[in-house]
Amino acid sequence: MNNLLRSLILLLAMSLSGCGYNTLQSTDEQIKASWGEVLNQYQRRADLIPNLVNVVKGFAAQEKEVLLGVTNARSRVGSIQATPELFNDPEAFAKFQSAQGELSSALSRLLVVVEKYPELKSNANFRELQAQLEGTENRIAVARNRYIKAVQEYNIVVRSFPTNLTAMLFGYKVKPSLTVDDEKAISTAPKVEFGKP
Repeated sequence: MNNLLRSLILLLAMSLSGCGYNTLQSTDEQIKASWGEVLNQYQRRADLIPNLVNVVKGFAAQEKEVLLGVTNARSRVGSIQATPELFNDPEAFAKFQSAQGELSSALSRLLVVVEKYPELKSNANFRELQAQLEGTENRIAVARNRYIKAVQEYNIVVRSFPTNLTAMLFGYKVKPSLTVDDEKAISTAPKVEFGKP
């Protein structure tokens, strides 16, 4: 009887090793880690914004609408609970992405406005904050890319045979990836017009 039990345990262990459960676990954990890094970089950007707005406000108080746009966009981002479960809820995930996109747009408008104020562009505090913001935007891009790759790897495991059977058995589902809000707009080349001297 003892040998039969050992044989059954050995057979069960061998069958489970090929079922993909461990691969599902490791790829799911990679998604969580990658998503945590995305959130970390978004938080870094959100933390920089009040200082940036205050510096710009001191030089360009008449740009109230742009400054309010950045502040309001940051508030919308902050109002969304960025939990690890967020990427399992497609609707909440889309809202989060949309809010981050609005914040990116508002920051872009702010940086365009800054071009009108040479004294602001030469301010040491502003230059430091702008450099930190640019570095953070680069970190966001890298973190998003890692997340996208982790989701891609996970989704391949969830959809591939025979691991798709294990995924169905344990409730693993395809996860959403990060997307661009307006893919058509980014595929159109920008118009460049040179003004007359």
